[in-house]
Amino acid sequence: MQPLDDGTYDAFIIDAEEIFEEKRDRGVLHLEITITSGARKGEVVRVRAEGMDVDAINVIGMPATLTVVDGQPSVRVDD
Repeated sequence: MQPLDDGTYDAFIIDAEEIFEEKRDRGVLHLEITITSGARKGEVVRVRAEGMDVDAINVIGMPATLTVVDGQPSVRVDD
């Protein structure tokens, strides 16, 4: 799979799993996200997300915004 170009992508969270890392008290989310518009529509990307303060089960099926800056992705769950 080709890396995503910098930009903002409409997305949909299709899977989420909380992973507890040994040296940390809080979990990290591993998300599978599908792009829902634009040239990359339909592609599924995997993102590691920290500090979202959401339950993994509750974000499955939610719309999201995926932003890539300098090759680094970040995810915001849209209400």
